[in-house]
Amino acid sequence: MLLAGVAGCGIRGTSVPVDAGPAPSRVSCQVPQDPTPVPDSNTTVPAAVHLVCGAQLVPVQRVIPYTDGRTEEERLLTARALLGELRSRPSATETEAGFSTEVPGGLQVFPPHDGDPGRTLRLSRVPGELPALALAQLVCTFAGTVVTGGEGSVVLAGPGRDRPERFACTEEIRSRPEEAPADGVPAED
Repeated sequence: MLLAGVAGCGIRGTSVPVDAGPAPSRVSCQVPQDPTPVPDSNTTVPAAVHLVCGAQLVPVQRVIPYTDGRTEEERLLTARALLGELRSRPSATETEAGFSTEVPGGLQVFPPHDGDPGRTLRLSRVPGELPALALAQLVCTFAGTVVTGGEGSVVLAGPGRDRPERFACTEEIRSRPEEAPADGVPAED
């Protein structure tokens, strides 16, 4: 008689696959109120970096060196600062709230090669070989900044002679970054 009470959970199996979305999460994904350094309007500026939390991307404020992005060197400085923030571990309170980063620690960003479309960023790894979450974090963090001219997309390529591709930060990528496409669309000037 006791076995009848523990024999099942009341959910019947089905042969039809069902996409019920990501599993429920007990993390808050609320941006914690860490004491963030106050930007100095002459040398630093607030910037949003996209971290992973609850199977989605959530922007978190950071402070990076100020540039107006007018030159290639300034755009590269901003891209490197943003990448550095993505490679860094989230703070203890961010981790407790469920935030993480999937961007590899050794990833680097370089200027475009001759002949690349304007504002191309060359990575030390081919974008399509990065984990989907890491690529989504990079795309959404770079998009809309002085790095890209505020276009909402970013042109990325690897270290070799591969053709640069444009990746857009969409609501779909922010809500389901694990499904971010590994390939962008060919970039043109």
